[in-house]
Amino acid sequence: MTPAPLGRPPFDPAVGTVLERMRAEGTLVPVTADQIAGRRASAVPEDLSAFPVDRRDLTIAGHQGAALRVSVFRGSTVNGPAPVLLHFHGGGMMLGDRFAGMSAVLPWVVEHGAVAVTVDYRLAPEHPDPVPVEDCYAALRWVAGHAAELGADPARIVLVGASAGGGLAAGVALLARDRGGPALLGQMLICPMLDDRDQTVSMRQFDGVGAWDRGSIRTGWTALLGDRRGTGDVSIYAAPGRATSLAGLPATFIDVGSAEVFRDEDVAFATRIWADGGVAELHVWPGGTHGWDQLVPRSPMARQAVRARDGWIARLLRR
Repeated sequence: MTPAPLGRPPFDPAVGTVLERMRAEGTLVPVTADQIAGRRASAVPEDLSAFPVDRRDLTIAGHQGAALRVSVFRGSTVNGPAPVLLHFHGGGMMLGDRFAGMSAVLPWVVEHGAVAVTVDYRLAPEHPDPVPVEDCYAALRWVAGHAAELGADPARIVLVGASAGGGLAAGVALLARDRGGPALLGQMLICPMLDDRDQTVSMRQFDGVGAWDRGSIRTGWTALLGDRRGTGDVSIYAAPGRATSLAGLPATFIDVGSAEVFRDEDVAFATRIWADGGVAELHVWPGGTHGWDQLVPRSPMARQAVRARDGWIARLLRR
């Protein structure tokens, strides 16, 4: 007997309108391995010129001593040791650069007198696991070790990442826990990519549907893990959703759309943090696809999501 087709949550009307326009324009297509180079070449840099911050570009040592580019952003109101927002960009482990997503982070730099550091970790498939997460962990160690020259407070480091960057942030938090530091104040995970096993209902619901679908996720995990994708030979640092214990993690913020591939693994991650005695704040935005808030940034729901993230950061940094 043929199984009944899966239902799926509807897209928010504003989100659905944008997705229909993208489909009509031919831009709503899954990422395949043969498209990686072309997508990198055609990427439009994120414009950060409107933010009143100073930027300094540096080269630091990544995994096994490789040179990594980082950018340090500071506002004009930094007084005394500042909290640090350590940012890892999205892109399915295979796309993007350190500036992607920083337009969501820089308002916190301005508002809270924080220092933001964003990292050009090396990308798969040229640099498969464990390179990306180890590069990001090396950046955390560098930030903690150079806090004085950054004017930063090493006791107030917050990891921030969306999509693949959220998965890397969660992996770095687990590495910091298991290697005895550096200490973390919190982690903000926006629709994080956490589990390579491809077994959730939301993965099946959004196969060929939405802004970032099951096919694109498979391409990203395969770029990172190769033939190990979905097998027992994958570490919890590459795929944090595999961790058997989430005890000992810092305060965590997770948000995700109800109409996207990562919904179920993200909800499960928050639930397991609570089960292991940790602190997590979870938001599931009704009708949101992956990255929906970037697609409809002026919608009421997107503004509500920004307020929720802003509120969490403000409460965390006032501790």
